[in-house]
Amino acid sequence: MRKWRVFPVFVFLFLYILPLGVRPLVIPDETRYAEIAREMIETKDFVVPRIDGFRYFEKPVMGYWLNAASLAAFGENEFAVRFASAVSVGLSALLLFFLARRFTGGDFAGIVSSMIFLTCFEVFGVGIVSVLDSMFAFFITASMICFYYAASNLNTDRPQQKNLLLMCCGVLVGVAFLTKGFLAFVLPVIIIAPFLIWEKRWKDLFTVPWIPLAAAVIVILPWAVMVHLRAPDFWNYFFWEEHVRRFAAEDAQHKAPFYYYLLFFPAVAIPWTFQAPSAIIGIMKKKLENPIFKFAICWFVFPFLFFSVAKGKLLTYILPCFVPFALMAAAGLLNALNLQSGQTTALPPPKSFKAGGFAGALFFGLLAVVLTIMQTSDVFHYRPFTQPWKYWVCLAVCLISMIIYLRAGVARDGRRQIMLFAMAPVIFMFAVHFAYPDTAILKKSPGAFLMKYSEKIRPDTIIVSDYSPLKAVCWYYKRSDVYLMGNSGELNYGAQYPDSEKRWLNLEGLSNLIHENPGNLVFVARKGNFEIWQRALPKPVFEDDNGEFLFAMY
Repeated sequence: MRKWRVFPVFVFLFLYILPLGVRPLVIPDETRYAEIAREMIETKDFVVPRIDGFRYFEKPVMGYWLNAASLAAFGENEFAVRFASAVSVGLSALLLFFLARRFTGGDFAGIVSSMIFLTCFEVFGVGIVSVLDSMFAFFITASMICFYYAASNLNTDRPQQKNLLLMCCGVLVGVAFLTKGFLAFVLPVIIIAPFLIWEKRWKDLFTVPWIPLAAAVIVILPWAVMVHLRAPDFWNYFFWEEHVRRFAAEDAQHKAPFYYYLLFFPAVAIPWTFQAPSAIIGIMKKKLENPIFKFAICWFVFPFLFFSVAKGKLLTYILPCFVPFALMAAAGLLNALNLQSGQTTALPPPKSFKAGGFAGALFFGLLAVVLTIMQTSDVFHYRPFTQPWKYWVCLAVCLISMIIYLRAGVARDGRRQIMLFAMAPVIFMFAVHFAYPDTAILKKSPGAFLMKYSEKIRPDTIIVSDYSPLKAVCWYYKRSDVYLMGNSGELNYGAQYPDSEKRWLNLEGLSNLIHENPGNLVFVARKGNFEIWQRALPKPVFEDDNGEFLFAMY
């Protein structure tokens, strides 16, 4: 097993850490979480989150603290901004390895579980960008694993160890709350309660929660009190706007139908979607005889249903479901491949697993064809790359992945086959960091364009930005006093504070500010917005654009 253990470590470092800083930051998410952390360090205010000096109450502070710690350690750069998110994925995979190894089938079960988790498209896509979802999912994962160890039969005769694990579970729930809010309490409840009922452990429903609840409250309370004293309306906004309205309101943000996750989960679980038939066959052979499978089912199904019922939906919300998915998929596949713990000889793989390998090859083959059509014709009216080398890299890695999948489909040894299947998408995922579509960079990454004119920005220069590039302007110019023009977006609540509303401008206010500060004002905006507004504004002394964003000096 020693040689196989290297694979998850290699995949994590190769995909999630080494190339982390090569891509420019993307608006709005990455620049948002980068800028909040930067302003915390700059102002030394680690209690009330702010963007551009505007109060920002959509999330608590733990994610910003972790990002701030990363910036302090590695500097203000792309690598540091994404580091906490990527490490969260690696730690989740590590905990999954120990859980699967202990309860489902030894070292190889742990290795396969972590490999499945690390190579799911959604886990990878979210883990290499700076958002809070990977951090939150890690804290939920750690809390659920602590609970399961505490609830397992191994610990029933060790009350001190059991109570310590329950306390750790509560601490992690508290940290998860400080990352994304009340969801940190909802998910454990809807996972643990059905599991205990299924296991006919009714009494535990009334005795188990108290230690974790007390530990979680102790973790949350200090910051909760401080933010209430500093910003008394935080909890009202955070609870009603960010939880109740997002879950139940008819005009909820990111509104989508009930079947949204059912429709898209097979896509974001690629490449392991292709092995779903084999995994299901293997799970059915197990007949749920192991309590860990009951727990994994509760861990996957009930959060999945909860997020499906909610009005507001994003694919990142179901990220906590991928650890139990990987656990069940690995157990099912190993059983289907007759690779149970302790078996010394591997039997020939079933036809369903071979079919999954060929399906993976077909997927990457079709991806190569579609990519070629997009790049060489106008059929889709979209050409992703202006630099030909990016196209050739993507085409090459698609073909290499296809060949590895074909090899996995015909391999005779089950262990080699499953590891080939896991490694097949790795080179493609690695290339994503470098062969990022140029059109996406143009629309979503204004950093290079902004830095082109950084020497024109003096400490006393007045900067105005519309909402779209605002957080990028603050991050790249290291300013938290930028005027906001027009639509305020997610800053609407903070911009209405008396000490902030003076920096929220309408067209007349911008025109007056330009006249009051001749030769000392810079305006950054989406080109389309500027073309609408420029009729009511003086003519700039200098302006330039990259086709998407505009930089103007007055």
